[in-house]
Amino acid sequence: MKNRLSQLTAVAMRVWRHSWTQRLRVWAAVLLVSLTGVVVGTMLLAQSEIPVGPFRADMSISPSVRGGTEVDIPPLGSLHLDSHAGPIHLKVNLGALDQQRTEALIEDPTAIGVVGQSAVDDVTRGVLQLSLRALGAAIGCALILASLIFRNVRRVASAGVIALTVTGGSLGLAAGTARPDSIGEPRYEGLLVNAPAVVGDARRIADNYGRYADQLAELVSNVSRIYTTVSSLPVEPSGNTTRILHVSDLHLNPAAWNVIKTVVKAWDVDAVVDTGDIVDWGSSAETTYVNSIGQLGVPYIYVRGNHDSMAIQAAVARQKNAKVLDNTTVTINGLTIAGIGDPEFTPDKSETPPARSADDPVTNPLLASGERLATTIAQSKTKVGVALVHDPAMAPPLSGVVPVVLAGHLHKREVSMLDPPSSPEDGASPSPAPSPMTPAPRTRLLVEGSTGGAGLRGLEKEEPTPLQMSVLYFDENQTLKAYDDIHLGGTGESNVEMQRKVIGIDPEPTTHPSVVNGVTPGLSPSRR
Repeated sequence: MKNRLSQLTAVAMRVWRHSWTQRLRVWAAVLLVSLTGVVVGTMLLAQSEIPVGPFRADMSISPSVRGGTEVDIPPLGSLHLDSHAGPIHLKVNLGALDQQRTEALIEDPTAIGVVGQSAVDDVTRGVLQLSLRALGAAIGCALILASLIFRNVRRVASAGVIALTVTGGSLGLAAGTARPDSIGEPRYEGLLVNAPAVVGDARRIADNYGRYADQLAELVSNVSRIYTTVSSLPVEPSGNTTRILHVSDLHLNPAAWNVIKTVVKAWDVDAVVDTGDIVDWGSSAETTYVNSIGQLGVPYIYVRGNHDSMAIQAAVARQKNAKVLDNTTVTINGLTIAGIGDPEFTPDKSETPPARSADDPVTNPLLASGERLATTIAQSKTKVGVALVHDPAMAPPLSGVVPVVLAGHLHKREVSMLDPPSSPEDGASPSPAPSPMTPAPRTRLLVEGSTGGAGLRGLEKEEPTPLQMSVLYFDENQTLKAYDDIHLGGTGESNVEMQRKVIGIDPEPTTHPSVVNGVTPGLSPSRR
């Protein structure tokens, strides 16, 4: 038995010392060192930062059996795509916003379209750049590691060739098995699990905005052409008429400014009044969006909406032609306008507003703001012709105090007559007496649609929200004589409609005793 064991040991030693076995051991060591260099080099150095739209995207490659792509969106979570086969894994981190690129995106009306067109090129260029970096890192690390261990030029060169073959082959396999349509089948982790529709909506918005941008030039041109028909309409306003353009709820839509500029010029508007929600979130990055106000060439009268923060209000106030009203008044061409900002800042539509009484200003901040503005108007030494609020639920206290109230918020145009002022016998506090001492006028409430088409969120639906605005005509006595309703088609539509309403000739809107524009007085169905 011992002899048998000794013979086997001797054979094993001869095989181990054989020249071919020694060569095999050397090449196995070279292969191991090379693969170690590839892994270490890829893990440490295969990283790159590229701009993708407003983001600074950190991209990295790491060894993997399954392949695929992971996109991290802190703090929401991540989505995983079956984008390619192994043995490499691509990771993209969108954790940082580039402030300059974000501000440029908001400020430039064409920037969103440009970003949408360049995003794919940015990612493609970033992946190619990262692949070259990974290839160089893998080869370099393998060469350094081999030179430290073997100190033999041939073996070091062999390690470099192996690293080139392995890394290049892995990248080639990933490119050859790429699945671009995998973006439509993501797997979610983190908070994104609860809202996968967000990604779908974002893709639909991007697609729709591209079509919308294609139609914008024709749409603006049609606005100019339709004004040539105004002279044929009845009751053309006289030369001493004050023309006011009412806009509302722009919601950060860059397309709105071009349309507003066109209407201001074509209608020879004296001033623009904005009843709020000029942005979406009230963030500091959105403040540059309001810089276009200074390019309109006419006074811009603004009241804060529930999506507008105090920072946004301050940014509007900094524009040379802007006037912010917050329980204050301003006079334009003899027309005195009063206004007050929305008392609530609720940019997140998912939040449920607190319970409030329909007719109690103590528990209802919207009614309380309306009461404050009514008191200011009643105490004004100058007759006030128009009041501006954001939410029509703020309007009831203004009944009988001012002849016209302009509002927004609902994203659809509505016209109604406010209920007559309450009397003490009704069990409610009467509205402040109108000034000057004249019989209380009937108050007309004009709720504007969204001049920004509800912003980019308006592109989520198959039939996007149209852009709406109105031109109001006031005589020298601050009396509303007529108004033009302008309706611009949504995405993919270049039609423009205009309808003139003449006060005293066209049928008056119906007054609803208990409902104002579909909203119970003092209540708002949602903080849009």
